[in-house]
Amino acid sequence: MLHIKLMVFTTDHRIKLLILDYYYEYTECDSTGSRWRVAIPQSPGACTGLPEPVRGTECTFSCKAGEFLEMSAQECTQCAAGSYSLGSGIRFDQWDSMPAGFSSLATSLENGPHGADRIACNSSSWVPQGNYLESNRDECTVSLIYAVHLKKQGFVSFEYQYLDNNLLFEFFIQNDQCQEMDQFADAKWLKLTNHGEWATHTVNLKSGTNILYWRTGGVLMGTKVVKPVLLKNIQIEGVAYTSECFPCKPGMFSRAPGSSMCEPCPRDTYSGHGASSCTPCNTTSQYAAEASAVCKDRPPCSKKDYFQIHTACDHEGKTQVIYKWIEPKICLEGVPGAETFPPSGEREPCPPCNPGFYNNDMATCSPCPPGTFSDGMKPCKQCPAGTEPTLGYEFKWWNILPANMKTSCFNVGNSKCDSMNGWEMAGDHIQSGAGSSDNDYLILNIHIPGFKLPTSVSSRSGTEFGRITFEFETLCTADCELYFMMDVNRKSTTVVESWERTKARQSYMHIMTKNASVSYTWAFQRTNQPSDVRHYVNDVARIYSISVSNAVDGVSSGCRACALSTQPSSSTCVPCPPGHYIDTHTSQCTECPRNTRLVSHTSPGPEACRPCGPGSRSDKDHSLCYSDCHFTHTSGNVTLTFDFSLLGSVGTLMNGPSFTSKGTKYFHQFNISLCGGQQLAVCTDNVTDLSITDTQTEKGEGANSVKSFICQSTVIPASGRGFHTALSSQSINLANTFLGATVENTLDGIRARPELYPWTSKKVPDINFYYRSLEATSSCESGRSAVVTLRCDPEKSTKGELAVPSQCPAATCDGCTFHFLWESSGACPTCTEKDYHQIEGVCKGGHQDLLYVWTEPKLCMGGVTLPEKKTLPCEGMELWVRLGAGLGAFTAVLLVSLTCYFWKKNKRLEYKYSRLVMSANKECEMPGADSCAVMEGENEGDMEDEIVYTKPSLLGKLKAIASKVRLAVLLLQFKKNKKNLQIGMQN
Repeated sequence: MLHIKLMVFTTDHRIKLLILDYYYEYTECDSTGSRWRVAIPQSPGACTGLPEPVRGTECTFSCKAGEFLEMSAQECTQCAAGSYSLGSGIRFDQWDSMPAGFSSLATSLENGPHGADRIACNSSSWVPQGNYLESNRDECTVSLIYAVHLKKQGFVSFEYQYLDNNLLFEFFIQNDQCQEMDQFADAKWLKLTNHGEWATHTVNLKSGTNILYWRTGGVLMGTKVVKPVLLKNIQIEGVAYTSECFPCKPGMFSRAPGSSMCEPCPRDTYSGHGASSCTPCNTTSQYAAEASAVCKDRPPCSKKDYFQIHTACDHEGKTQVIYKWIEPKICLEGVPGAETFPPSGEREPCPPCNPGFYNNDMATCSPCPPGTFSDGMKPCKQCPAGTEPTLGYEFKWWNILPANMKTSCFNVGNSKCDSMNGWEMAGDHIQSGAGSSDNDYLILNIHIPGFKLPTSVSSRSGTEFGRITFEFETLCTADCELYFMMDVNRKSTTVVESWERTKARQSYMHIMTKNASVSYTWAFQRTNQPSDVRHYVNDVARIYSISVSNAVDGVSSGCRACALSTQPSSSTCVPCPPGHYIDTHTSQCTECPRNTRLVSHTSPGPEACRPCGPGSRSDKDHSLCYSDCHFTHTSGNVTLTFDFSLLGSVGTLMNGPSFTSKGTKYFHQFNISLCGGQQLAVCTDNVTDLSITDTQTEKGEGANSVKSFICQSTVIPASGRGFHTALSSQSINLANTFLGATVENTLDGIRARPELYPWTSKKVPDINFYYRSLEATSSCESGRSAVVTLRCDPEKSTKGELAVPSQCPAATCDGCTFHFLWESSGACPTCTEKDYHQIEGVCKGGHQDLLYVWTEPKLCMGGVTLPEKKTLPCEGMELWVRLGAGLGAFTAVLLVSLTCYFWKKNKRLEYKYSRLVMSANKECEMPGADSCAVMEGENEGDMEDEIVYTKPSLLGKLKAIASKVRLAVLLLQFKKNKKNLQIGMQN
């Protein structure tokens, strides 16, 4: 509904509005394209005295820019001075309050982990900040909504600042049926902007009702302060007409009728609402910035209102210290409490030139000619034979700003501020300037057009192309933050690292892994809160040195060894093949030993070849070490071999869910590439890269993609947040270097901590894969590390399952070392012949089966296979039974016969023995031819009555003695026979 207001102009050109008792509206257009103008009473029910309906203008009618449709005469009329019109468009550029038609709607978050009540986000909204609109700073999902009806096709255009990818920012359009209009991903998801810079976004609109949505929502807040999205200058084209002109906002003016835009008031002038001119301030005691609505009193001057610079060195090696006021000068001198402006012109010794430069006859530092080098204090000279100059930059003296560096200042609300308020030279360091307000971004930038490797290493593949190192500190009392950012090939600026509040003097290094044009930027902001004053001007960031290696347009500060041509008396440096180091003794290229990797930034010599860790090997170019998915472990007499290729190329784990303090559900997704020789893991941030294709995502070609052995992304599901797709953000690299695989619990200072994964079986040991990322962070000065523990579990699939410790659900307990458990049957050792045994079947029909089965539990995978079942012939069991019975009977008869024989022989010997005993005791006398012994074969019974006892004579006594000797011999023989008899009876 459009209310018609008549504008009555007084002699002082101030606009007064006279509201009539009725207003005009057009009816809807009919099928012929015509409509009627009707009068609508201001008060319901007052229907008398209204003008009659008249035919209205054509439905396609519209006014030009600077005009509005005067409904009484239905003619286009010029806007008065102090106002403007876009004709068929509307513009919103004043944000002291929320304009009519705009609404801010917050969406409650989903349920927490324990079914808690839904947390209200009613306090979260878009907030007007005068020159711009500021989004919420929390993780609530908040939508800014505006509905407009277009009579023809048009567009919407707006300016925005989007600095922090912890905050999601999308713009989309719905029709009157709440159906989302078709949009490309890059038109829906806004791209990040540089700090302090405004970007313009334009989207075409269809005729009819268009409902515009600007939606924001946090990913993960934690303790980090989120940078809000800023929005200003929203313009919509395609409305049928505008029935009124828009007055200029304070600080703006339009001096002539029929203006299509308002101009900002110059510095030290101001204007109110709807002004046609600007009013000067009393510059003696007041000041005003450009586009000011009021004049402000000038404060007394202080040290924060001026800065010092150094002039170029003169022929005596002296420089002058010059003090200058920060422009625009707003302070007053000579008033109580004012700081005295220091006198300029004091001469002091010049600092040395930076390395790679020399002091020429013009008393300025000039770069050394190509092929020469200098440390900055001595003249340039040629490199000796067998060496070549290094290229790059090393800035450690800050007398004047280097030619390839720029400094600037961006005010959050009013675009660019004076460049002199950026960074200041201070001799041995460069520091942040005053700025125009506390929330300004103070920018320092250096552009490197590309990188050039030294000649001898130019052919290496997969090596670093250059690195930037800088030393800095911050001293802050407020919530200041220093950003280090990078823009590759002028595509988009991304934050590499940031530091909040006061930080002690420290060094930071970043490695470039591809040859590209890059701009490095440092941005310092004293506070993140809206501000138009300078309370924290003493909060400062200092950079002491900046070093960039292998810069293609750099200078040389030294020489490095190179490989010489093999031609006689040649001093030409030649490139070494990949995987070769420079032998400093022979100046020739020498290949690194087997299973070593070449570290490119180390000194030349064999020390540049670092041995790969246990269970790893190097690629053919010696650029990295990796596991080939094979591992061997020997313990005692047992050797186990493993083949981890069954686990697949990349393993994925999504743990959680976890919840933030306000209940936002999120997951941590980890991608792990166990064997680097196959495929590396890729994590992609789709919040700002939704426009890239799936193929680009797999290759890791997105602006915020991470490609390494192990990477992590934060994933927010589509449900519950109002966003239409699952969002992946904050992709980080956890491991880009493989250290080795071993059963030991410690490698290169990294501990596996087996207590995190209790395990009772020790038949197959756990295999630990150790990784490290050499990229230092503010929380992990030595970089992150990771341990992947492989465990044989025959009950799992070959792909297995990844898990994190229950004590550390985020996979890390300290934020720097990450632990993973990969249980799989594919992690079991390769099967050998010792892992199965043979089973003999029963003999049936003269045949017997031989079966082979795995030894349970089966703790192996792949390798040898079970032999097939064998069938062998066998003999009947009855034959063996009969043969056994016959042998048994024969043995029994033999034993009985032997027993009888020895018993009978023993009885004879016993009888003879008894006779001899009797004869010996009576000293019997017998005929000479006889003896006291019984002859062999005599009958004991027949001889019984023939014994004659006589008194023994001397000869008889001698015979008796001889008989005793013979008796002893017989006794020994008897005992021997008796023993044999007992043995026979036992058998």
